[in-house]
Amino acid sequence: MSVSEDRTVQPAVAPSRLADPAPLGLAGFALTTFLLSAKNAGWMTHATGSAFLGYAFAYGGVAQFAAGMWEFALGNVFGAAAFGSYGSFWIGLGLWVQLVANPAVAAIKPSTLASTVASLNHDLGWILLAWFIFNTYMLILTLQINTAVFVVFLTLGLTELILCIGNFDAGSALLPTTTIKVGGYIGLITAIVAWYTSMAGIAAGMGGKILLHVGKPLQS
Repeated sequence: MSVSEDRTVQPAVAPSRLADPAPLGLAGFALTTFLLSAKNAGWMTHATGSAFLGYAFAYGGVAQFAAGMWEFALGNVFGAAAFGSYGSFWIGLGLWVQLVANPAVAAIKPSTLASTVASLNHDLGWILLAWFIFNTYMLILTLQINTAVFVVFLTLGLTELILCIGNFDAGSALLPTTTIKVGGYIGLITAIVAWYTSMAGIAAGMGGKILLHVGKPLQS
């Protein structure tokens, strides 16, 4: 007599491995920064100047914020703080444009034009000052990561500082002043460095022959 048994064999499941979310966060940050910086640099003379707005919500905002949340899952506290914060920055800036700047501009009368524009410029000055403070201590911590990330935060900090000064000093100017244009050009450099760092991360994750150098930590 033989007895047969039906047995359910559970297949071995390989542990899941999350891909590095940093290249996505950097790419979203870089593209949105590029669009806004092109406006600040005075390049968008034949455009609305609001090309960055949708991407502030979708790419620089939601996608970058999501990258930050994935960094939490990987246990990377710096990446979580950086991408979560700057993703929120872009969403917040987009909301400020939609909920504060646009209604204020729509309500402008000839007698209130100068004061309204000056108030909006000062708003941006205060926003940029607050983010410059955050960026400064993050910059210090990048000394322990690599040179590329350090340069991203260095150029970003310079962009924020110069644009902060430019907006406080702009008064009722509707078009970018010289100081704001300088900040725009440094912002463009920031975007290029962030794109490079993003590409380096993607190349490393692919494990192919194309590799880009990001440099060693400046402080070990």
